Amino acid sequence: MNFTKTTEQSSHYEHLEQMSVADLLSNINKEDKTVPIAIEKVLPQIEVLITKVIEKIKLGGRIFYIGAGTSGRLGIVDASECPPTFGVPFDLVNGIIAGGDKAIRRAVENAEDNTTQAWLDLQEYAIGENDVVIGIAASGTTPYVIGGLEKCNENNITTGSITCNEGSPIALIAKFPIVVVVGPEFVTGSSRMKAGTAQKLVLNMISTTTMIQLGKVKGNKMVDMQLSNDKLVDRGVKMIMSEIPVDYSKAAELLKEFGSVRKAVDHWK
Repeated sequence: MNFTKTTEQSSHYEHLEQMSVADLLSNINKEDKTVPIAIEKVLPQIEVLITKVIEKIKLGGRIFYIGAGTSGRLGIVDASECPPTFGVPFDLVNGIIAGGDKAIRRAVENAEDNTTQAWLDLQEYAIGENDVVIGIAASGTTPYVIGGLEKCNENNITTGSITCNEGSPIALIAKFPIVVVVGPEFVTGSSRMKAGTAQKLVLNMISTTTMIQLGKVKGNKMVDMQLSNDKLVDRGVKMIMSEIPVDYSKAAELLKEFGSVRKAVDHWK
């Protein structure tokens, strides 16, 4: 397939090694500023995918992110932060990386080139028609992701994608593609930079919007968050104080008794 990989095109900047630290920072920042603008152009694509995700979760489905390298790691980060932030089960949002968990820290040779492994990985989770599989790949050509999305389509499983190249195989395979065209990277081909930032921002949108729509946020507060450290306990106490007329010690007592901000507030009311 012939298409232009803008993520692989030459940087707009030359002789990077001759730049001062200040110039490097200024130019990287200049490029980074273009990412939210690129995302703004595809908000309708993001909305369509999220609407489908919400529909499927309400039917008992789950979200699966699949990717390789940086893209796979970004999916894992987003998935792993949903339970503590929103109090959802650990198996509701899942991140799967080519090469398995060891690839989170170190690249696994040729893992992304395997076209059949993603489907095998998904089958370990008893993947079904109520689930949504979102392929993440800056290039849009990662064989691991392509193979996974193709098998999901064959088995009537909803597919989405997050890519940064228009007309890429993954964008054409996914039923609900999101294509954020960020252009050439500051360091030619280093898609962990603008492309990675774009993917992270879109993932934030997908998980956060979905959880809000599922009732996991009240007002603007994470009322279902897990109280896993002193900072979060303190935040929870202050949330309770903002909702009901109690002092800090009483709010702390309620939080300890009921285990969540939502339950403590609901009990009082």
